[in-house]
Amino acid sequence: MQLTEVFEWGGRKVRWGRQGTGPGVVLCHGTPWSSDLWRPFAEALSAEFTVHLWDMPGYGQSSKDAEHRVSLDVQGELLADLLEHWELDRPHVVAHDYGGAVALRAHLLHDRPFASLALVDVVALAPWGSEFFRLVRDHERVFAAVPAAIHEGILRSYIAGASDGGPTAEQLDTLVAPWLDETGRTAFYRQIAQADERYTDEIEPHYPDLDLPVVVVWGAQDTWIPVDRAHRLAALIPQARLEIVQSAGHLIQLDQPVALATILAGWLREQRERNRLS
Repeated sequence: MQLTEVFEWGGRKVRWGRQGTGPGVVLCHGTPWSSDLWRPFAEALSAEFTVHLWDMPGYGQSSKDAEHRVSLDVQGELLADLLEHWELDRPHVVAHDYGGAVALRAHLLHDRPFASLALVDVVALAPWGSEFFRLVRDHERVFAAVPAAIHEGILRSYIAGASDGGPTAEQLDTLVAPWLDETGRTAFYRQIAQADERYTDEIEPHYPDLDLPVVVVWGAQDTWIPVDRAHRLAALIPQARLEIVQSAGHLIQLDQPVALATILAGWLREQRERNRLS
């Protein structure tokens, strides 16, 4: 599934693609990832659903212009407008990491209705962001100016820690690739520097007001966003379902792809049938 289309928004170029037939499904990635992390799942789900895949500005194949903010407030507003561009009234949304906050902001602050929401190891509850985040925030220009070889070493070490047991060499190469050239290097540190908990603090009080089917899926060995957040989040959302996946870290898509695919496909089929009968 390729991102063959472009959505122009606020000077940004958002690359996206669509594949399949059936109810609409939107997959939202996080940081420092891109839609590539969801690609195998999108292709599998497209046999039963119309799947929409996209790269947030500042990530993947979308534009990474230095003058454009890429913070969560901007991404939430963008997603709301992108859904309107796609003419999706009530899609099923599957979100990972930052994508969770982006989807929640689009729904809670920008009034975009969803048919259901799957939250996979998401950024949604403070505290989030590592010591590395705080270090970059305080010294963004220094990090952006480090030599390419040192940057690549930092990047590979940082990303490898998101997987339980570590990604394969091929997987790691794919994950770091968008951030290795000069544009990607500065974009990598810029999006970390713009991370701010106030964008989740703003929506957290509204989680008990969510009135749609929600499943919270989490890797039991997630060291980036520990599994206690999954229990807290599921407790805040009325009637949320909780699925804990063993032997999976934050990169649950790579650590346990079969388990995650089984959960998501079963969830989406259940919601499709529920909507058909309602």
